[in-house]
Amino acid sequence: MKTLLTADDLREGVIRMSLEIVDAYGDCPLTILGVLTGSIVLMADLIRHIDIPLRVGVVQARSYRGAATRRGPLVINSDLMPDIRDRDVLVVDDIFDTGHTLVELTRLLDDFMPRTVRTAVLLRKQGRQEVALQPDFIGFEIPNEFVVGYGLDYQDEYRDLPYVAVLEEDDLR
Repeated sequence: MKTLLTADDLREGVIRMSLEIVDAYGDCPLTILGVLTGSIVLMADLIRHIDIPLRVGVVQARSYRGAATRRGPLVINSDLMPDIRDRDVLVVDDIFDTGHTLVELTRLLDDFMPRTVRTAVLLRKQGRQEVALQPDFIGFEIPNEFVVGYGLDYQDEYRDLPYVAVLEEDDLR
């Protein structure tokens, strides 16, 4: 593996992103929805730096399973999600690749009648987007490579790395 973003890079990016979020929302109460499972590390770090009234919840959205490195059908489970009716909602996800997950998820969230829905992602892969939607808050732009760490996984491994690394061909099994 090759380190792409160090723990220090990530810390600085999360602090910068949290300041942008606070600036955008002011003192308005906010509901943060983390997209399981990849966003949990980012969400935990973000909420420590967002100094406005918060509610936190999760929603499960998966388009990759097992050893897959290519997108499959999106499966969404909103059972763990708090009530978001008339709330400002910030969806936090680990990576913006093709963009299909966030488009479908934000479309689903509209059915729950939030006041607003914005999105925040740790990483946006360059050159991969297939949708018009762009995240409102972005931690880092990265090249089109398969990355792990800081919540991102390959076959449910590497989520615990305190940095983001590129998996080499030999690492993919």
